[in-house]
Formats: sequence, C-alpha cells, structure tokens
Amino acid sequence: MSILPIVSYGSEVLRRRAEPVTEIDQEVQRLIEDMAETMFAAPGVGLAAPQVGISRRIIVVRSLEDPEGKDYFALINPEIVGWEGEEVAEEGCLSVPELREEVGRAAKVKVRALDRQGRLVEVEGEGLMARILQHEIDHLDGLLYLDRLSPVKRDLLKRKLRKMVRRDR
Repeated sequence: MSILPIVSYGSEVLRRRAEPVTEIDQEVQRLIEDMAETMFAAPGVGLAAPQVGISRRIIVVRSLEDPEGKDYFALINPEIVGWEGEEVAEEGCLSVPELREEVGRAAKVKVRALDRQGRLVEVEGEGLMARILQHEIDHLDGLLYLDRLSPVKRDLLKRKLRKMVRRDR
C-alpha cells in the first residue's frame, strides 16, 4: 500500500465529474487500499478518488465505530437515493487545507453503490456519517463544500484560497 499525494484547491480534477467504474479489477482494489492508507495518514474521515488525482467514482470512509482504528469501507459508483432533514455543522476538506466552515446538509441519507466485491449495497448514514457520505459524493460530482456556501461567503473564501495557493508556490 502507498500513501498518495492529495491534490489541493485549484486542481482541475476536483472540478470534473468523475468517471464511473466499469470493472472492479486489481487496479481498482489497489487504488482503494492506497486511498484508505492515504485517508488514515492525512488524517481524515473520508476520501474520494479525485482528491488523489484520479477521476473515478470511488470513495473510502473511515468507520466511526472505531475512529482510532484502521476500519473503513469503500463505495464504488455511489449515488444518494434518499435523504431527509437538514442540519448545519462545520466541515473541512483535505483538498482545502486550513479552512473550515458551517455547511448545511441532509441529516440522514441513503446511498446505493457497489462494494469491493461488486455487490449492490445500500448504506444509511445519519449525523456525521451522512455528512461524510454527502461530502465525498460531492467530490465525485466536481463539487467542493465551498460550493454549498452563500455566494458572499464563498467569494470571501475563494479570495483567501487564491492567496494561499500563491503563497505555497
């Protein structure tokens, strides 16, 4: 397993809709393992393939039942098929380091996807798990949590991010 470089705000791959996975082969299995290792090392609670520069519809999510452990699950070609309620909470992103903002999301979601063995699964998430699933699936659709902020707040943060990008060059 390898720790992959996480791409940052401004990278084109973060703004493209990721390509569906058509075959779950050894390359996909290796990518999932590398993504998990990268997520744990970051440390993060979720990671989408575009965040490591790969435009594929794959996410990995840390188990919230053992937050200090290395337990996780992977979802391939996930889609949100149900949601209810709304809650606002602080979010951050490994691809948008140093910033955290309050973001409104559904309080509960149901996601349909393939697991690593290619079986169709449904995952329900509530609270933090619902937030993680929505955040990572947004990455697969070329969205960042910044896109869910008010236009005024988003513009302020984008200016701040552009300064950070220039500073880090």
